[in-house]
Amino acid sequence: MVAPPDNDVLWARSLQYRYDDGSPGLSGVSLGVRESEILAVGGPRGSGKTTLLRCLAGLLPAAGEVWFNSVPVHTMSPVARERLRRDRFGWVDPEPVLVPELTVWENAALPLMLRGAGRGRARTVALEWLERLDIGERARSHPAELTHAERQRVCIARALAPAPSLLFADEPTAPLHRADRAHVLRTLITAARSHGITVVLATHDPQTAALADRTVSLLDGRRVRTVHLPPVSATAETEGRATCSLSV
Repeated sequence: MVAPPDNDVLWARSLQYRYDDGSPGLSGVSLGVRESEILAVGGPRGSGKTTLLRCLAGLLPAAGEVWFNSVPVHTMSPVARERLRRDRFGWVDPEPVLVPELTVWENAALPLMLRGAGRGRARTVALEWLERLDIGERARSHPAELTHAERQRVCIARALAPAPSLLFADEPTAPLHRADRAHVLRTLITAARSHGITVVLATHDPQTAALADRTVSLLDGRRVRTVHLPPVSATAETEGRATCSLSV
């Protein structure tokens, strides 16, 4: 077992995962993410983006290696992985999931309190993030009183409030109206850069991926790169440049 490069906060080698029906989810994916980098994982729906993020976060038992800050996540016990996710990782799902019995600010403050922050401090930080995401006026509301898009803003505030070392964002603006997406993405990315948070962002939207520092693309559970080839001949039936995707 060879340790990853020192400048990679997250590093994975030869990740393989099969779904319950035996179909491949990931087929030998390797990648490295540098500290404070915003990495977009692109590809069409069903390409393995969510599966990759869940394997990197230790939520799925993939074959291969995953390292976080030179510590092998793949050899950790389930309890140690759960503690790592609680203390160091943040997560945003494409669908907002909140605790219905808690108010908006309590939902946003929950990760801080689970990490040991006092209620007053957790509330202050949560309210700051809710204001940044234009949902502060609903701080005393309950999730059932919010729109779908408002609940997703609360989920993003909840993920950012504890300033995680690493944030996994799986299509985080999918539930938002197009007019809201740019603002929320700018808030997320600006917060990540100002707090030194490393982000792994899954998206099928090229405009969202363009906001990242770098993009890796998946197709059928493999990393791919697009290569532009010249036309075979001047009389080819289809003019212009053909493209093909190659596994790397």
